[in-house]
Amino acid sequence: MTTYYDHSTFHQDFLTKEKDITIALAGQPNMGKSTLFNLFTGLNQHVGNWTGKTVEKREGIFQSHHRNVHLIDLPGTYSLTANSPEEVIAREYILQEKPDLVIAVVSAANLERSLYLVSELIALPIPLIVALNMVDVAKMEGIEVNAAVLEAALGVPVVPVVATHAHSARNLLNVIEENIQNNFSNLKPNIPEIRADHREVLQEIKLLIQDFLPAVYPAYWTATKLLEGDSEIENLVKKCLPPEQWKTVAAILKEHDDSYLAIASGRYDWIGRMIRAAVHRPRAGQISVTDQLDRWNTHPVIGLVILAAVLGLVFWLTFTIGAPLQDWLDSALIAPLGKWAGTQLVDAPMWLNGLIVDGIIGGVGAVLTFLPIIIIFFAIFGLLEDVGYMARAAYVMDNFMHWMGLHGKSFLPLFLGFGCNVPAVMGARVIESYPARILTILLAPLIPCTARMAVVAFLAPAFFGKQAGLVTWGLILFSLAILVISGVILNRILFKGERTAFIMELPLYHVPNLRSTALLVWQRSLSFIRKAGTLILMMSLVVWALSVLPGGDLETSYLAHIGNLFAPIGKWMGLDWRLTVALLTSFFAKENSIATLGVLFSSSEESGLTQTLAATYSTATGLSFLVVSLLFIPCAATVAVIYQETGSWKWTLLNILLMLVLSIGTASGVYTLATLIGL
Repeated sequence: MTTYYDHSTFHQDFLTKEKDITIALAGQPNMGKSTLFNLFTGLNQHVGNWTGKTVEKREGIFQSHHRNVHLIDLPGTYSLTANSPEEVIAREYILQEKPDLVIAVVSAANLERSLYLVSELIALPIPLIVALNMVDVAKMEGIEVNAAVLEAALGVPVVPVVATHAHSARNLLNVIEENIQNNFSNLKPNIPEIRADHREVLQEIKLLIQDFLPAVYPAYWTATKLLEGDSEIENLVKKCLPPEQWKTVAAILKEHDDSYLAIASGRYDWIGRMIRAAVHRPRAGQISVTDQLDRWNTHPVIGLVILAAVLGLVFWLTFTIGAPLQDWLDSALIAPLGKWAGTQLVDAPMWLNGLIVDGIIGGVGAVLTFLPIIIIFFAIFGLLEDVGYMARAAYVMDNFMHWMGLHGKSFLPLFLGFGCNVPAVMGARVIESYPARILTILLAPLIPCTARMAVVAFLAPAFFGKQAGLVTWGLILFSLAILVISGVILNRILFKGERTAFIMELPLYHVPNLRSTALLVWQRSLSFIRKAGTLILMMSLVVWALSVLPGGDLETSYLAHIGNLFAPIGKWMGLDWRLTVALLTSFFAKENSIATLGVLFSSSEESGLTQTLAATYSTATGLSFLVVSLLFIPCAATVAVIYQETGSWKWTLLNILLMLVLSIGTASGVYTLATLIGL
């Protein structure tokens, strides 16, 4: 194979012993890239968005061999062709920012697919090291990868790692340091070539464009992308070339419009040679651990039963572990804090006493008792995703997705909705079909997010006692059934029953990384606490002010007037004005409904909020409030993202109207039925 650049020319003065370096982590989804990033950086990481994009950006810093290492976790991507914002971000960062090194994380258990991204990365003018992850998982599946042979075939270092083990990270860092000291002079990358019948065409285009390109874009790589049909690169080259020169290039591209096949064929031939040289597969007929488990987990009937059981287990654990911790926080921390504050402020003005005791402690304190529930939710779902089960959940949901004209790609962003509806809506951009993408966005807010589930988990014990876990499980399944029915109807009305093909990647099962799960829980919990200290605090203060103005009497306050304005609608669902106001404030953040109830009831009741609510409202009203809380209009942040992703107020307002009709109609029906049976 031909090497089109020499790494030693890129980092001539790179690296004194103390110089900071920047490393980019690249890899396809489910390769363990994020696990490796967490192992290196721990809590020393920052999560934000790439400039001008809504794609998540993670960067961290750690020390190695007496130098600071800045680690950039590039978005997970299958290739470097401009099919998605993630792919553009990854390649533009490498080309324009020129990190000192790129680490390609691949899976030893699925090396053939992993190497496609490597076949593109290795052609870029940046030093490359391959981290051969999941060697333990590969061994479980009977797959052996000879790292030394693979290294010789690729021409770049290959380091076997298990991203969950610290010693793997040390080995990888030692290899990095060794190559830094050698100024990467030992790298002789074996770059894939285009199929022989298109090599002359590639060379012709390269010669036509090489004198006009920005310095960061290698001519050979750019010519390859043009033949690949990459629209972003085509627009770039068109702007750089003189018009006549571009006409010549465009004519060549039009004449060879099938050249992308020649490029893909060359890469797959290259991958095949790597695999034949370095990989030993299990003997024919041997059944792997993944195959054995998937006989059950992906079964069209048994798989659904297992999924329902898993969800049931999640909520059982939540109430078995979380509810006592929640009660303890309320009785041992929040209530004493409120009493202590009231004692300290006994001589303070009445408004200041109410502001702190009822507005801040009563509102925000009630929300902070969610913390055990949120920790349990994120921990369990994080483990399930890490072990590889959630992809199976997407697979067994395929039939339901097809009823709605969707497929497995839609389930993945919808699954994100269990954490938060905002990334669920943004995740729909990976769906190529416009109708399927819009339908996924419209349905995403019907997924019960952590905030909604926390509200239900907080209130369910008040009305259903020991049956709270079973009731919550039923409510979640009920909301998912509503999602399916709504999807079927919307698809038939809006998109005439259109269906799309189903493709789903099932990663191999592996032991979950407890460190990564713990870090995820920490980050999400910290985010929740920040929200409680900002948005929810602000809303609690507003609710408190409205509840005492103008004369200090709750029943004649501005808040009561607002509640009474919507009271006729609330009565359909069995809600009084206080529950109606709590529902309205949930538009700003779903947790606000509990904060509002905490403010409204804390001034007059000595018992805990849940006990007060249970004594004030019937079980039928409680059930109705739980239902409407699960299905009510999405929070303000989700509404903003729906508009951002659809670029249309039509779809945004349709989603709000849909959720209003579903939540009010369903809760009214549930309340009527519950009243009839005597709840």
